Amino acid sequence: MQKDAAVYDQNNIFARILRGELPSHKVYEDADTVAFMDIMPQSDGHVLVLPREPAAELFELSEGAAAAAIRTTQRIARAVRHAFAPDGVSIGQFNGAAAGQTVPHVHFHIVPRYADRALRGHASEPQQPDVLREHAERIQAALRELGLA
Repeated sequence: MQKDAAVYDQNNIFARILRGELPSHKVYEDADTVAFMDIMPQSDGHVLVLPREPAAELFELSEGAAAAAIRTTQRIARAVRHAFAPDGVSIGQFNGAAAGQTVPHVHFHIVPRYADRALRGHASEPQQPDVLREHAERIQAALRELGLA
């Protein structure tokens, strides 16, 4: 049995960030996507990638927007790896509350992983804005160094 499409909430926090109504620590943007620091990161360098197209879940996203989102996710993951030198990088995308989705707008998590460090809880510990700004600057510098900016 297929679930009906989720109703998109135009006032969710990510829609408001995309419209410029709320601040974020952006690391990258283009015509189709935006990438910014997660304010409650599971690891230093945790970035979110969003398509600009309004869709609560991946199933509602157009193929073009999905392709743009994965291209940007790959680009930002390369920069995160370059900037933070983690042992690995987790990339996640959740659909629905039961899957762990906390904001009803399609987004991809890029989470640096370290063999000797546990992850912080999902959406549990706010990071200081100055730390987020410094991490965003490191990723932006990596994008430039890698020719991905």
